[in-house]
Amino acid sequence: MEKKDLRVVFMGTPEFAVETLKALVEGGYNVVAVVTQPDKPVGRHQDTLQPSQVKQYAVEKGMPVLQPVKMKDPDFVEQLRAYKADLQVVVAFRMLPKVVWDMPRFGTFNVHAALLPQYRGAAPINWAIINGEKQTGVTTFFLDHDIDTGRIIMQEPFEIKDDYNAEDVYNGLMHLGADIAIKTIDKIIAGNGVVSSLPQHELTEAGFKLHDAPKIFKETCFIDWNRTSTEIHNFVRGLAPYPGAWTNLIGKDGKQTILKIFKTTNVLIPCNGKQPGELMIYNNNLLVATCNAWLQLDEIQLSGKKRMDAKTFLNGFRNIEDYHTGGKC
Repeated sequence: MEKKDLRVVFMGTPEFAVETLKALVEGGYNVVAVVTQPDKPVGRHQDTLQPSQVKQYAVEKGMPVLQPVKMKDPDFVEQLRAYKADLQVVVAFRMLPKVVWDMPRFGTFNVHAALLPQYRGAAPINWAIINGEKQTGVTTFFLDHDIDTGRIIMQEPFEIKDDYNAEDVYNGLMHLGADIAIKTIDKIIAGNGVVSSLPQHELTEAGFKLHDAPKIFKETCFIDWNRTSTEIHNFVRGLAPYPGAWTNLIGKDGKQTILKIFKTTNVLIPCNGKQPGELMIYNNNLLVATCNAWLQLDEIQLSGKKRMDAKTFLNGFRNIEDYHTGGKC
């Protein structure tokens, strides 16, 4: 079998998925259709429809695009079936019902931004950094009934450097994901649809701790200053630049303003006798006490203001040491 003979349906929505679709198109693979989310209402009055980044690329390349509201919709299922796909490739999309993932004769594989079985879920990049991991990666696996549990086809590791935030890892895995998708398809072609895969339980041992990667909400991003400076530093970079870790800046009068924090330096200077959440200016730097050490704030954003470095913030903000962030022992 040659790649031009393999009929592929691609499923994805954000920029992360575009890189893989682009690799398929530019590599000469036979992408017969693209499935993505419905256009999203945007604007003040929600009266403008914004197509997904995957749709924008697919339309630019003249590919058919399907945008089901419900994946089990009979009309969509019949439309999808009409493309007679041999294989479906899924990147950063939603959970699929069996009627969809079981449709192609060679199955459906997903590109996941973690080294499964670790970090199953919607936000694997964020949680890997938050948990202080030094390594993550990408995995291709066949879809089955449960989310992110299917048989593993291939994996590629990726180093999380100490100064990387979520955007850095996202960009790295976006390109690595495209590479591994191509390699996986080539293996399937070379085997005429047959490729070796490994059950995920064979990668775990007794006592092996699995970390999940649940979806992140606003309340998830609230900083607990009672944790260590290292834990909070990792928390901030794991949520930067989006959605952003945040805290409350509380004045003497009790009024609170949201302060987003995008970058910190873990200075590891003990803050003995200070309550978590207390603020201090030292050498023109803004520091916050944690449960064990001071944490330096480098890039922040006060509600209603622009994002800025902390030194610029201090130039325009008087009596910062009269404020605190609400932490306590």
